[in-house]
Amino acid sequence: MRQQILNVQHSPDGENRADNLTHFGYQIVSKEEKNKKSLKVFEDISQSYDFMNDGLHRMWRNIFVEELGPKPGSKLLDMAGGTGEIAVRLLNYLSNTQSVNKKQTHLTISDINQHMLNAGKAKIERLPYRDKANCVVDWVCADAENLQFEDNTFTAYTMGFGIKYCSHIDKVLSEAYRVLAPGGRFLCLEFSHLTNETLQKIFNTLSLTVIPAMGQLLTGQTDIYKYLVESIQLFPHKDEFVRMIRSAGFSHVTYRDLSLGLISIHSGFKLK
Repeated sequence: MRQQILNVQHSPDGENRADNLTHFGYQIVSKEEKNKKSLKVFEDISQSYDFMNDGLHRMWRNIFVEELGPKPGSKLLDMAGGTGEIAVRLLNYLSNTQSVNKKQTHLTISDINQHMLNAGKAKIERLPYRDKANCVVDWVCADAENLQFEDNTFTAYTMGFGIKYCSHIDKVLSEAYRVLAPGGRFLCLEFSHLTNETLQKIFNTLSLTVIPAMGQLLTGQTDIYKYLVESIQLFPHKDEFVRMIRSAGFSHVTYRDLSLGLISIHSGFKLK
C-alpha cells in the first residue's frame, strides 16, 4: 500500500485545514495527536528497541558508519539517535582511527524522546573504547523539524531509521541543511523498496503480519510494531526521496542500496 492522500478541508475563510493533518501509520491524524502518539510509542519500547532491531540491523548500521568514515576533529550530529546504535559505531570507528594531531571529535546525539536518549546514554557510558575515541559526547532532546542548533555548525548529520516517523520530511531535510557547515554531509539510513516488485509485495504482506506477531511474542507489544511497519510502507520511494533531498539544497545526492534495495543509504552535501 502506498501513501494515502489527505482529504483537504477548507474553513469558511478558505484556510486549508489539511495543513494540520499527517499520517500515523495508515491513520490520518492531527500533527499534535501524532506527536503525542509517537512519543508514547517510543517510550513504551525504549528498553526493547535494540532487541527487536538486531541481526541485519547491525550489518546495515556498520556499513552506514563505514560509508561516512568520520574523521577525528569532526563535529557530528546523530539525529533520532535514540538508543545510541549509530553513536556506538561512530565511537568505535573513531577509536580505531589514528589522529596525528590528536584532534578531539564532538558528537551530539539527539532525539525527540528523552526515554530513548536515557537508554542510549546508559549504553554509551558502558563502552570500553569510549575514552580511546577522544570524543566529547552531548545528549540533546530535540525535534528534527525545529532544531535549536546554530547555522553551519556540524561536519556531518546522520539519521538511522528515524526520518520515516517524522511528520514533515521536508522540514527535517531543511533543518539538516541549515545546521550543516559548508562541505558538510547528510547521510540517512532508511528502509526503502525492493528492486523486485514481486518481492516487495510479498515483503509488504508478510511484514504486516510477521513483525507485529514477533513484537507481541518478544516484547508484549503488537500495535506499536504495526505502526512501525506501516511507516516503512508509507515512506517515499528512493527516487522521490532523492528529489526531496535535492530540493532542500543538497548537491551530489546519491543513494546506495543494501539487501536488494530493502535498505538505502542516502547521501548529500552542502556545498555553500
